[in-house]
Amino acid sequence: MTRPNLPATTRMMERLDALALVTDEPGKITRLYLSDAHRRAIDLVSGWFREAGLAPAVDAAGNIHARFEGREPGLPALIIASHIDTVRDAGRYDGNLGVLAGLAVVEELARLNERLPFAVEVIAFGDEEGVRFPQTLTGSRAVAGRFDLSALDGRDRDGVSMREALTAFGLDPQAIASVARKPGTVIGYLELHIEQGPVLEAADEPLGIVTSIASIQRFTATVTGEAGHAGTVPMPYRKDALAAVAEMVLAVEREARIAPGLVGTVGRIEASPGAINVIPGSVTFTLDLRAPDDAARHALVARVRAAVEEIAGRRGVTLALEAGYEEQATPCHPAIQEALAKAIESLGHKPLRLLSGAGHDAMAFEALCPMGMLFLRCKGGISHNPLESITESDADVALAAMLAFVRTLDPAALAS
Repeated sequence: MTRPNLPATTRMMERLDALALVTDEPGKITRLYLSDAHRRAIDLVSGWFREAGLAPAVDAAGNIHARFEGREPGLPALIIASHIDTVRDAGRYDGNLGVLAGLAVVEELARLNERLPFAVEVIAFGDEEGVRFPQTLTGSRAVAGRFDLSALDGRDRDGVSMREALTAFGLDPQAIASVARKPGTVIGYLELHIEQGPVLEAADEPLGIVTSIASIQRFTATVTGEAGHAGTVPMPYRKDALAAVAEMVLAVEREARIAPGLVGTVGRIEASPGAINVIPGSVTFTLDLRAPDDAARHALVARVRAAVEEIAGRRGVTLALEAGYEEQATPCHPAIQEALAKAIESLGHKPLRLLSGAGHDAMAFEALCPMGMLFLRCKGGISHNPLESITESDADVALAAMLAFVRTLDPAALAS
């Protein structure tokens, strides 16, 4: 298949490289919400919007909006968006790609002198990752009308509240409620994102259509045993909290392998007292469980809970599980999936469908409007890492598919 070779693709890749230089940490890509790097990123991206003939505006949550009118002014809009914040020491494509791809689509429409039966609004959300403050999806939740004002009291590791950071940034925290879109003003939401997994690379396909965003639940577990001397307590008399946790980690892995689409991760373990010659008396670990749908996630949680409780009882240690972040599965709209499939097929590619195991800004919009996501192949499935890598030819196919999608999209199909 010959790549479409859109004029906007090379420009988009150059912009991604330029945006990667905007960072809070020299030598790394770290761009946290409401930081100095975030302000410079807003200025840079806003400048690119203006170059495209758009009029960018920053809302009270720190999101950048730019609107490309349809055949008539004031028509409901298709939102194309993603985020420009990053994790610490990030790659250059997570989030940023979706924003600049939206801009590239608008630039192509303008170059073709083509107006659509709806407006296209490109949004660069300020905070998806949730690295600085406890809440994730701050920007998209605000636009979708799902922002919880109590999040303004959340504090970063320096003790600065989100409310204080917004004010210092020159924004009005109390005006965030006014950012919310009213039903009927938005016809749909589309987000291009790197896959963050190996499925597309294994299938040798550049694009994938997301069917749903996974159901997620997290816990913090504390296992309490009995500390003792490493040399004087015989093995049969020990209540080793870390040995119990080691068995629990393997139990999580076993239960998550029962069915396709399930994943379970123990990402952090802290043992106390942490001395080389002391039996660990207490261990805290994190647990992240995900599934394609809520029923499967609830079943996985129940099995894992039963397994770790059995281990604790058998080993004579106590277990406390504290539930944390929880998110229901978010299905992508069937009409958007079908429209993306037709666009991909028109380019001679297979419309592969796959689940998103990671959360995305698109999740926030499911209750407001039909939403969908397009995944782009990334090398090795690597993300949240400086080694994130995509090819310009794949990016070219993605832009061509997005352009075909918006040019053929029937708003009436999304309203049904």
